[in-house]
Amino acid sequence: MSPEDLQTPEQPKTPLRLQVAVDLTIDPSQILLGERIGIGSFGEVHRALWRGTEVAVKRFLDQDISKNLLDDVTFEVDIMRRLRHPNVILLMGAVTVPGNLSIVTEFLHRGSLFKLLHREQSPALKAALDNRRRMRMVMDVIRGMHYLHSFEPMIVHRDLKSPNLLVDKSFVVKVCDFGLSRMKRNTYLSSKTNAGTPEWMAPEVLRNDDSDEKADIYSFGVILWELATMQEPWSGLNPMQVVGAVGFAGKQLEIPADMDEVIAKMCRDCWKTNPRERPSFEDLATEMRSVPKAPSLAQSDSNGAIKERSRLSVPPVPVSEPRGDWEDERSRGW
Repeated sequence: MSPEDLQTPEQPKTPLRLQVAVDLTIDPSQILLGERIGIGSFGEVHRALWRGTEVAVKRFLDQDISKNLLDDVTFEVDIMRRLRHPNVILLMGAVTVPGNLSIVTEFLHRGSLFKLLHREQSPALKAALDNRRRMRMVMDVIRGMHYLHSFEPMIVHRDLKSPNLLVDKSFVVKVCDFGLSRMKRNTYLSSKTNAGTPEWMAPEVLRNDDSDEKADIYSFGVILWELATMQEPWSGLNPMQVVGAVGFAGKQLEIPADMDEVIAKMCRDCWKTNPRERPSFEDLATEMRSVPKAPSLAQSDSNGAIKERSRLSVPPVPVSEPRGDWEDERSRGW
């Protein structure tokens, strides 16, 4: 894909020297590879040092440089190099030397949202993940995905799930892993591969039907359910059972009776059978304004009595702005 492919007819073309101004090639000898922190079907991720900076290195398992592999890597890098947003992983560069084919990104210390929510954590970290903080994380995902869906042409992630959301030291969530992402130039995406993880996939994708950006909305609904319940989606089923239940039997995750009614409605809206009836990320940002902030950690008054913080309405967050009141609260140590 050439840089001109992202130009819309109404926009003046950006000078080519600006489009390709940054050389993203990294010499593998400059990278000090550390521990492996993750592995998937396409590659493994290592913690590493590059020019004195901590980075994450995604090394492809198949280092046999075929045209298809090079095309896949080039496409992923071509997407990532255009992205600049606080809630999207930052590309640092790529290693293209045969035998070391890798993508280098910023390193986020808390790892994936999936591990943070569903793996054993210290009592202090569990306490830090109160409802208030988790709702800020919801907004992070909405902002990052709204940014992607606002591109011309639109970037559809196609593999949105909590393992593909990374968390930094301040609990800011960033969207990552664009290996299955596609540019939407027509009504539906040209590729209908159902590669991905069934627990987060939309029913139309599981059936290998036509799909578009609304499949990302369905996947976000599962992530919203995860953050609201702290439960692992479809934990009692294997992947093939999930495909049958969601893709062909119309099953949905169970909404707990004590879930906030606004969050419950958002989940149901994201999971609507007809993709056209699902909201956009801009719609979801608007709905989040009415989500109450549950009491956070209890505080003691001067007499030692426990008192709780009052429930506060979520302040308006303009989706066009990358930062807002939620992040300001986080920086103050909420």
